[in-house]
Amino acid sequence: MPHRLDTVDDPVPPPARAAEAAPRQTRRYAQKRDAILHAAAALFNEAGVKGTTLTDVARSVGLMTNSVTYYYRRKEDLAAACFLHTIGVLDGLVAQAEEAPTAPARLQRLLDLAVAHRAALAAGAEPDIAVLNDVRALPAPQAESVFRAYNALFRRLRGLFDDGALDRQDRNARTHLLLSVLHSTRLWIGRYEPRDYARAAQRMGDLLIHGMTAPGSAWNPRLLPEPARPEESEVSPEAFLRAATILINQQGYRGASVEKISGLLKVTKGSFYHHNDNKDDLVANCFARSFAQIRAVQDAAAEAGGSGWERICTASATLVRNQLGPGGPLLRVTAFSALPEALRTETRRTMNRLTERFGFCLVDGMADGSVRPLDAGIAAQLVSSMVNAAAELPAWVPGITPETAAGLYARPLFLGLFAPAAVAAQAGTAPRS
Repeated sequence: MPHRLDTVDDPVPPPARAAEAAPRQTRRYAQKRDAILHAAAALFNEAGVKGTTLTDVARSVGLMTNSVTYYYRRKEDLAAACFLHTIGVLDGLVAQAEEAPTAPARLQRLLDLAVAHRAALAAGAEPDIAVLNDVRALPAPQAESVFRAYNALFRRLRGLFDDGALDRQDRNARTHLLLSVLHSTRLWIGRYEPRDYARAAQRMGDLLIHGMTAPGSAWNPRLLPEPARPEESEVSPEAFLRAATILINQQGYRGASVEKISGLLKVTKGSFYHHNDNKDDLVANCFARSFAQIRAVQDAAAEAGGSGWERICTASATLVRNQLGPGGPLLRVTAFSALPEALRTETRRTMNRLTERFGFCLVDGMADGSVRPLDAGIAAQLVSSMVNAAAELPAWVPGITPETAAGLYARPLFLGLFAPAAVAAQAGTAPRS
């Protein structure tokens, strides 16, 4: 059952006396605070923490700004409360799922609950919750409280894999994969009617539990060679693109300021504007760079030939490896939310097209018998989500390397989250000559 983080540790009054135990003024206070919290979550999702002001929040609920500061003194306090509320909702879903008898049943129950919650949001029966995009943009001490709560959620969800057959690296990698899939569901579930969300959850569960392989197909991707990269200086165009990508992934579009990008490269703002006309153009080029990298790997996998299964495994494993290599990272799709409208629309359209290209491999695999019958549209979304979140693996899987990332992280998506751990002979990560 979801707990409310703002009332944890409060005594629970007997039902018959609940109304007496909650004075009218206290109820009004809680209602107004919740209205502020929900309005702020919607604004943070739209414009990011850096792009939202307390005045914006106050206006959205018909209050003066000083009325909002009565509840939350600083914008960062309000943002942290929104993030903690989201984590509390997710933690409550995990708690309900833990009541199922087996690990696969708990996973399916969690997906059913998460998608039912999204259906309630789509119907307007529940207010939206904050996306956990800009957590790293929070300063101390607000960031620490949110990170502690998220780490506790991560550990709790990792319990799905605590059967003794997997080591800590495997369990952490699979937990990060599962959380990434849960977070990304909001990006594509709107393609379906809310009444069909439950069907989508069942198909997600089938894919995550049983994988995508047909009998006779093995996980043995041969990683494509990394493309030759031009020599890079600290002030080259590529250096600015990588620095901006790293900062946008960490702090969102608005949090990655010209000053911070310049500071990461240890150059002046003057040097930034010598190489870039403005930040918006640089961000657009960051997306173009990431899209070009995905497209190039997909093309190379297609040219290498093989079954649909072989092509999608090779493309996915190569992209995961590249995310952790010198040419990474790719720009996270979480950066979309605070982009200017025109750029947001175009980048979403391009990302959707690239995701559909994963679907082509899966359909081809079903036709040639290397992929089992499955929902290729949802499977392609899971593959895209997995690849996109790979850049954060070092934070959740200590000791992971570009060479081991595919076996630890991509392989469980294709074989099933409860598949046995890979061994060296199964890794299949030899570069293709």
